[in-house]
Amino acid sequence: MRPSAPTAGFSLLGQMITLALAGIMLTIAVPGYLKMMPRHRLHGAARQVTGDLMWARMKAIQRSNRYRIFFLNDHEYRILDDADNDGTVDPGEWTFTRDLQADYGDVVVRSNNNPVFSPRGTASHLATITLTNPAGTKRVSISIAGRVRIR
Repeated sequence: MRPSAPTAGFSLLGQMITLALAGIMLTIAVPGYLKMMPRHRLHGAARQVTGDLMWARMKAIQRSNRYRIFFLNDHEYRILDDADNDGTVDPGEWTFTRDLQADYGDVVVRSNNNPVFSPRGTASHLATITLTNPAGTKRVSISIAGRVRIR
């Protein structure tokens, strides 16, 4: 008679214990993860606004043109390459509109002014942009020298 070969694989009891431990870990981790998400969305929205403002400043310098930013409502803003420097969108002038709610659904944006970047990189109509959601508030400020930063 031949001795039986050793069996390979996982036992049902081992698999059940593994699934139970995984369930316990998920029960502990998911609420913390969900609590963290609004904070990440707020930081992401602040970085998005900051990046767009710095891009507009760079383009103003590169194209020797004024770039204006208009805050349209509590979640949208428009960047305008104001070729004729009249402050309005005219045919042939490039514009870009960003809707923050598309990527950062609970973030509300407010600005105390509509900033303008000059061809020298300086800013006028200085603004503080406030972004808010359940996790708190972030502010993006623009200095007269054109520096954009998150506070």
